[in-house]
Amino acid sequence: MKTFTATPADIEKKWILIDAEGVVLGRLASIIAMRLRGKHKATFTPHMDMGDNVIVINADKIQLTGKKRTDKVYYRHTGHPGGIKSRTAQQILEGAHPERVVEKAVQRMLPGNRLSRQLMTNLRIYAGTEHPHEAQSPEVLDVKSLNAKNTRSA
Repeated sequence: MKTFTATPADIEKKWILIDAEGVVLGRLASIIAMRLRGKHKATFTPHMDMGDNVIVINADKIQLTGKKRTDKVYYRHTGHPGGIKSRTAQQILEGAHPERVVEKAVQRMLPGNRLSRQLMTNLRIYAGTEHPHEAQSPEVLDVKSLNAKNTRSA
C-alpha cells in the first residue's frame, strides 16, 4: 500500500465560524490550530496547507481559568537596548485589540516555520459579533458542545 500524499488539486477548504463567547482560551486555541493545520482530515499531509479558513467572533469575551487574566504576561521587545515591554492578559482584553490574545495563543500552537505563517493568514479574528464573511457561508462549529470543560461557569 502506497502512502497518500495530497497535491494542491486534492485540497478542499471550508469556512468555519466559531463563537468564542465563554470558551476557555487554551481549549479554543488548540481546536483552531488543528482546523488551520488540517489534522482533522483523513487526507492530512504535513507539508501542505490542508486546513480550513477559520472565523472567530466574540474574541473579547474569551475566558481564562485561574488567575491567568491578571497574572499572564505578554512580552514584546522594541528592538532597542532595554526595550522589553509587558502587558497582562486583562490589559490586552480591555484594550483596543482584544483579539490578539486569541491570535497569539493559536500562533504559539502552530510549528514555527514558513507554513505556519501561511496558515495564520487563514485565521480571521473579530472582537465583536460582526464579520464580513457572510458570502463564504461558513459552517458553525459549536465548541461549547464538544466538551463540557470547554466552557467556564464563573
